[in-house]
Amino acid sequence: MNIKIADLMVKNVISSQPHKTLGHIKEIMQKNGISAVPIINSENIPVGIVTSNDFREHLNDQSPVSTILAEHVYQVPAYNDVSVAAKIMRKHHIHHLLVTHEQELVGIISSFDLLKLVDENRFTMKNPPKSFTRTS
Repeated sequence: MNIKIADLMVKNVISSQPHKTLGHIKEIMQKNGISAVPIINSENIPVGIVTSNDFREHLNDQSPVSTILAEHVYQVPAYNDVSVAAKIMRKHHIHHLLVTHEQELVGIISSFDLLKLVDENRFTMKNPPKSFTRTS
């Protein structure tokens, strides 16, 4: 596959800061129809991400975002091939990956973006399976 992350990522990223409240993030998500908000510091460097899954815990809307940020932020440089993003998402069981250039946030790519790529038939499988088996 020869498609770069920069070609597939969402470029106009809606982000927030660690001192904002979870209620503020929830409002951003609902207003914009998005399921993830990158959290950046004053230099536009990612320090975390809040996803809709984080709200399953019925967290206090007045809590600062910083209280739920994971220590590790999964990110990938924009110049990489989309297959790199897919491998990182699969390995770490995540659906959103922050895209950076020289450490700064420049985009976000989701598993949904990768599914759209498959749906649009932009590539063919190297070794397609001969059959599919349903597992329970």
